Amino acid sequence: MPAEFLHAHSSLSARNTRGAQAASALTLTAMSLGYGVVQLDVTIVNTALDAIGKTLGGGVAELQWVVSAYTIAFAAFILTAGALGDRIGAKRIFMAGFAIFTAASLACALSPNAIALIGARLIQGLAAAILVPNSLALLNHAYTDDRARGRAVAVWAAGASLALTAGPFVGGALITLVGWRAIFLVNLPIGLAGLWLSWRYATETTRARSREIDLPGQLAAIGALGSLAGAIIEAGALGWNHPAVITAFVASAVLAALFVWRESRTAQPMLPLSLFSHRLFTLTTIVGLLVNVAIYGLIFVLSLYFQRINGLSPWWTGLAFVPMMGAVLPVNLLAPRLAERIGACPTIVVGASISALGCLGLLWIEAGTSYWAIFAQLIAISGGLGLLVPPLTSTLLGSVEKARSGIAAGVLNATRQTGSVMGVALFGSLVASGDAFMSGFHQSLIISAAVLLVAAGLMGFGAKAQADEQCE
Repeated sequence: MPAEFLHAHSSLSARNTRGAQAASALTLTAMSLGYGVVQLDVTIVNTALDAIGKTLGGGVAELQWVVSAYTIAFAAFILTAGALGDRIGAKRIFMAGFAIFTAASLACALSPNAIALIGARLIQGLAAAILVPNSLALLNHAYTDDRARGRAVAVWAAGASLALTAGPFVGGALITLVGWRAIFLVNLPIGLAGLWLSWRYATETTRARSREIDLPGQLAAIGALGSLAGAIIEAGALGWNHPAVITAFVASAVLAALFVWRESRTAQPMLPLSLFSHRLFTLTTIVGLLVNVAIYGLIFVLSLYFQRINGLSPWWTGLAFVPMMGAVLPVNLLAPRLAERIGACPTIVVGASISALGCLGLLWIEAGTSYWAIFAQLIAISGGLGLLVPPLTSTLLGSVEKARSGIAAGVLNATRQTGSVMGVALFGSLVASGDAFMSGFHQSLIISAAVLLVAAGLMGFGAKAQADEQCE
């Protein structure tokens, strides 16, 4: 009898273990779907810009807002979204974010005009900000073992990279076969699957009711970023000395100052300014912003170049981006090994320099230039990005105490998305005039190369700061 009991107990324990492992794996699937759909919508929309413009009307400025509305909300709300998860529960917030993202995607697909689409994209971006930090929190809760958690996060990140790479190809195919509205409808089955898996298998995190939400700081951040993007975008159409543009710049500066003032005085800031007392944290944060200004601004301009200047269809535009996006993932995997050999900061310097050289190599580009004539330069730009992002992230996280790694990662995400907003706004304004597109494109390439070389120079100082901190 005791032997039978022990055997039954052992079988029950084995079944429970297998059940727990399956639940963790399916939680990982749900979290990967959440992060993946966020990244998919970063690149899939670029392929549809020309088709959207032809259907809904409007010029480059409206298309900039279609891209930037998503990124502004994403950048401005991501820090608060993590705090909401702490206070209410990451599972509740994550599921709410997935539901909002799915509903907003449907609204994007049904948009009758550009204004409605921009509004729906804003809500999509807000939901994206909810999904990213809370998906990580739920993974952290599902995988208690350090090794297993590390593998789960690697799968989560790889899925997002795959979605980022597939975005242009999937977008081009859907636009060609169905129309541009299909790029948003594809999010519906992903959202429903993610919601069901989260509800069924994810376990709720502990609620920290003492975690406060910095609403004044949040409103100031949204206002500052939105005003800055609006000023740069509208400058392309109205001129840099237009009263509305100048007013928007002043409003952005005032709101940014109010944001810093608020964060320096509140007990639980959304952006703890004390983090910037670490030199390496400050440098890596600035570099993250600069890199996204350069790379994501160029992706926006390249999409318009392929379609409006060279007359490529959405399908061929999507294919044109696939090698560029696809180069990021294998180089991501190479980056940690190179960082182990030469150091994280030198690896970032190499990556930024390669991307800068790729930008300079495109300066002779003209209307009608063959894709294969610019292929190597595009791979250099994206390959450099893939090389610098992993060591940039690890260096930033290593510059602060482990207890603050979550907020540090949130700051990096918010800063990089802010860079994306600025890049799309600035480069879009430079090419806004159809007659001056190529001169604006060349200016964008020069700015990108300069910004990337500044980033490389900053990380040269970062290597010294890292050495000094290790000696302290």
